[in-house]
Amino acid sequence: MEFFRGVNVNWMGKAKYFLTLSLLLLAIGWFSVLKSHGLFYGIDFRGGTLVYVRFASTPPIDKIRAGLSEAGLANSTIQQINDISTGGSKNDVMIGLEQKGQGDEALDTGKQAILDILHKTFGTDSTGKPDFNSINRSDLAAYLTQKDPLSLGTSAGDRYNQLAQKLTDARDKDHGGLITNFSDLANVDGATPAVLSSLSNGFSIGNFAIRNVDIVGPKVGGQLRRQAILATLYALAGMLVYIAFRFEWVYGAAAVIAVFHDVLITLGFFSLFHYEISLTVIAALLTLVGYSMNDTIVIFDRVRENLRLMRREPLPEIVNKSINQTLSRTILTSGLTFLTVLVLYMMGGEVLRAFSFAMVVGVVVGTYSSFGIAAPIVVIWNKFSGSRGATVRVGSAAKTA
Repeated sequence: MEFFRGVNVNWMGKAKYFLTLSLLLLAIGWFSVLKSHGLFYGIDFRGGTLVYVRFASTPPIDKIRAGLSEAGLANSTIQQINDISTGGSKNDVMIGLEQKGQGDEALDTGKQAILDILHKTFGTDSTGKPDFNSINRSDLAAYLTQKDPLSLGTSAGDRYNQLAQKLTDARDKDHGGLITNFSDLANVDGATPAVLSSLSNGFSIGNFAIRNVDIVGPKVGGQLRRQAILATLYALAGMLVYIAFRFEWVYGAAAVIAVFHDVLITLGFFSLFHYEISLTVIAALLTLVGYSMNDTIVIFDRVRENLRLMRREPLPEIVNKSINQTLSRTILTSGLTFLTVLVLYMMGGEVLRAFSFAMVVGVVVGTYSSFGIAAPIVVIWNKFSGSRGATVRVGSAAKTA
């Protein structure tokens, strides 16, 4: 499919506008980075505690934030999760507490601080009954053994251990870790009316439950950050070697500079819009590196073909023609990819928001840099390297005009 026929745009004549736009975007983005004293790293990289909480109804974000602020944890991050990755629940919240201090004790302290604030903010029962949504299997088994609602006598131990396992499994697996009424457990094997009545007398039902707690130490976070940087640099180095071998070193250098340009602009946008850099964002940046490089290689490959056919034409004309010939392909692939990641950004939920934002910005900037940055660099180099377009070598297609 070809949208445009006979296109004759002088892309190289507009190279100065492309370069100006790139410098402007880089300046704005990295002014924001410097103003904010660096990028916003997620718990993955800076270390800290992530607590995943599920509420029985719409999470009261303002109330959670007020409780954290009252406890002196105003810098904690609160992120509402609303996507299929949480089993379809719309009532999950992720609370992140930055690491303070050193060692496992500091991490455990952070975890307990969030739990205490939640229990204080959302107190479930004035009588002080323990919350059934927070009870573990062993404590539940001990309670049932003590109360003996099935009148089992001395043989109660093993039987109540099994029953406690079934009850907690039903709560966690069938009800997502949160029941709203003890009748929700009526279908559990062994949960007789006497058992349910005993549970009702001994426990309250809170309006939230802790789904999971993730703890990342500062050393692990620093190691992950270094590995992420190395992974990106290794990817760029490998692509530089490939393009230098396939075409010529200046083409590889131009492609790598264009990819650096894409990554730096994307990181600048992350700072402008206050998105955190996490492991999923690093995955998006590596995807962006490959996507941008692929688009650049398509244009360079067409340049190589046209060098054989247009031996007497100056290099800027050959590059212009090559970009115009691949314009339909660029619009089709980049346009469809952009629509896909845009839908993912708008409807993918908070968990994928930063990842999809990186892809939205990256697809636009990566497509533009292929003809606006990489191609002009090749033309400028050949102009000022002494040959001035008289001799252009591209891999095995080296030709002398």
